[in-house]
Amino acid sequence: MKEGIHPNYRDVLFVDLSNGFKFVTRSCANTRETETFEGKEYPLFKLDTSSESHPFYTGTQKSVDNMGGRVEKFRNRFARGAAAAK
Repeated sequence: MKEGIHPNYRDVLFVDLSNGFKFVTRSCANTRETETFEGKEYPLFKLDTSSESHPFYTGTQKSVDNMGGRVEKFRNRFARGAAAAK
């Protein structure tokens, strides 16, 4: 490998700021801070959301069909036009 052209690929501590969930994985993410996790010092990268707090993964995501019947109104409005065109 050529020296000086590759990114710094190393273990990085990711912290979900919404719930404090922490995990370590390898990354090239640029960081300025460090934090100790499980007895070892890691570069720290702060996340707004992760799989532990994202509504899709936690099962708290709202369905579009439950939002005031907008999908059903759309289907009813355009079903008449599609049937007339046939």
